[in-house]
Amino acid sequence: MSYNDYSRRKFLKQAMLASAAATVPGFLLANEQRHPRKLGPNEKVNLACVGIGNRGREIIEALHKTGLANIVALCDVDMGAPHTEAILKQFPDVPRFQDFRQMFDKMGNQIDAVSIGVPDFSHFPITMMAMGLGKHVYVEKPMARTFQEVELMMKAAKRYPKVVTQMGNQGHSDANYFQFKAWVDAGIIKDVTDITAHMNSPRRWHGWDPKITAFPAAEPVPSTLNWDIWQMATSGHTYNKDFVNGQWRCWFHFGMGALGDWGAHILDTAHQFLDLGLPYEVEPLKLDGHNNFFYPMSTTLSFKFPKRGSMPPLEVKWYDGLDNLPPIPKGYGVSGLDPNIPPPSTGAIKPAKLNPGKIIYSKELTFKGGSHGSTLSIIPEEKAKEMASKLPVVPESPSNHFANFLKACKGEEQTRSPFSIAGPLSQVFCLGVLAQWTGETIKFDREKKIITSSKKINELLVGAPPRKGWEQYYKV
Repeated sequence: MSYNDYSRRKFLKQAMLASAAATVPGFLLANEQRHPRKLGPNEKVNLACVGIGNRGREIIEALHKTGLANIVALCDVDMGAPHTEAILKQFPDVPRFQDFRQMFDKMGNQIDAVSIGVPDFSHFPITMMAMGLGKHVYVEKPMARTFQEVELMMKAAKRYPKVVTQMGNQGHSDANYFQFKAWVDAGIIKDVTDITAHMNSPRRWHGWDPKITAFPAAEPVPSTLNWDIWQMATSGHTYNKDFVNGQWRCWFHFGMGALGDWGAHILDTAHQFLDLGLPYEVEPLKLDGHNNFFYPMSTTLSFKFPKRGSMPPLEVKWYDGLDNLPPIPKGYGVSGLDPNIPPPSTGAIKPAKLNPGKIIYSKELTFKGGSHGSTLSIIPEEKAKEMASKLPVVPESPSNHFANFLKACKGEEQTRSPFSIAGPLSQVFCLGVLAQWTGETIKFDREKKIITSSKKINELLVGAPPRKGWEQYYKV
């Protein structure tokens, strides 16, 4: 199914469902709102884990390492597959499930919180059910695959204010978060007009043929995998190994590409502390290898944000792809270049490869920074030395992202990436993906939250209706 295949009738049906749901009292599975259990100061958080292999495994290990959680339930649609073995061996006596709905049904009263480390398109139903049942939620980035799903998740967070939410952009609790905030508060970062964000490492779809005309052919479903539950609310796909175990990130129907994967690690602090909100325009400047199924080989996107209070209009340019490096400003230095590539015969050093990161241009200063928790530095070096005595003291993080979530569940801290902050950031990426998928410039009404440049693309804010049996999760 291509983006042109979504009918206006289907869109209106789904939009009406979501809109009407906002006025329905109570959660879809309960007659009354359920509140989280109040935890004592010496109690651990009873944590259920949905997604236990690959990135899900890393999340579980990080949460458990804090010493603040008891792992009480494990859930994975491919339970027993090789990538799940490490967690199963670590927690051999913990109850196991393949269906998150059965897990909540049988163990709901034993669960305080849930970690969700599954494909992008799967985040939504699990999150919505957990929140409605009064369970705190740690969900991997980006929050969801479609703009409307993120919108409903934010509405649910408002409806259930006692439920703690955290999106898993873990650098949002590290040094860059506290430095960026301190530098903005001190006026070091101000009057920003342009940001370059870049992620030019190989992706899973590089090397695939972009002249694809159909999804890959059906293959036998592994005996360990429940393919029906894996698909969640989506429909129309037969199993193929290139849909699972991280490969889902390649496809418009399942994942959010390089932008959804890395954008939350690179642009999160700028988005929050520069109060960017939603863009009014997203323009695809470069889409090499564009097709209707998986992400381009190289992408350059322009996101335009209006003036915000005293802050000037700002443009973010996103670069991904092996052959699609951004321009590097004078005085950048060599730290971002690959030292293993020798200079050409002319003696000049060309930027062969950059680590994922950002370049921030303000009216007075230019900054460079990496991804996740990497801190910023002022460039060129001479300017950095001149500014050294003017820089504020940056506080240390009181807790990493995982401890921050669990402490928030206990009422000891507030999460740093709750849905109110992570939601608009995720929606920026949803709009960027629509520009990648359709190849068209998107004009967006920030107040009404609609695309004004194309009715067809506006339908994709909601996307295809959920398959039968999954409609209930779209009610808040």
